[in-house]
Amino acid sequence: MRRRGGPVPYLFLTPAVVLFTLFLALPIGYTAYLSLRGTKVTGLGLGKGARREVYVGFANLAAAIGDGELWAGWLRVLGYGAMVLVTMLGLALLFALLLDSAHVRLARFSRIAIFLPYAVPGVAATLLWGFLYLPSLSPAQGPLSALGGEVDLLGAGTVVFSMANVAVWGGVGFNMLVLYTTLRAVPRTYYEAARIDGASELAIALRVKIPILMPAIVLTTVFSLIATIQVFTEPTALRPLTNTISSTWSPLMKVYRDAFITGDLYSAAATSIVIAGIALVVSFGFLRVVRDRAFQER
Repeated sequence: MRRRGGPVPYLFLTPAVVLFTLFLALPIGYTAYLSLRGTKVTGLGLGKGARREVYVGFANLAAAIGDGELWAGWLRVLGYGAMVLVTMLGLALLFALLLDSAHVRLARFSRIAIFLPYAVPGVAATLLWGFLYLPSLSPAQGPLSALGGEVDLLGAGTVVFSMANVAVWGGVGFNMLVLYTTLRAVPRTYYEAARIDGASELAIALRVKIPILMPAIVLTTVFSLIATIQVFTEPTALRPLTNTISSTWSPLMKVYRDAFITGDLYSAAATSIVIAGIALVVSFGFLRVVRDRAFQER
């Protein structure tokens, strides 16, 4: 029997396999290796050989799972993520539907204006908003003070809303563009048929466009969910401006503190494994729940 393809398909796959191995498999494997290691100190810990790396099994992972700071960070991220996901994806869907409507004006300018914040680097955007939040610099403090309602936008009760505002401001444009591009690929005859049947623009949006958009909505939700779990830029960039954000506000900030401030790479690696496991469970769990409805699978 004649062989099909021969070695050619494997040659085409080689660059992808090499890149996957170098930049994904090896770092993950090394992180898993470090999570099983620890430091053994003998004597006063001074001198050559006083500190050496030893195998500690799953002790680091057990300590990470039992760390109250990590779960307190997850609770903060849960509240932050609920605000960000609902607001950001809701606005992205609303803007996509408005831009795709038959009576929209200045659609090109509106698309660019909504998408533009996504082009601003996350650190720059957070610092920009951070200076606007400062009571001494914020233009909102003057009107609020005149109304007798001065608010500290970096205070303990408001800082999570301020961080969510930065994430929503930067993320709406990208998600809107994904949904809008999906809508533009739909044959316009669908909408014309609905109009001939007497459907209003609102009915077309609710009963035709949103069902068509469900796979794209699921896709943007999964991307946004993963980005929310990995929140790091906003709290880290705002932290020098206020004392209400701790060094372990989010799980990734705890990993950064353990790895680069306290120097405990093994604990940081174990916490990273726990975070990755939770992210996988949440992402695939969400896909499992919505798969049948969004992708019409049985």
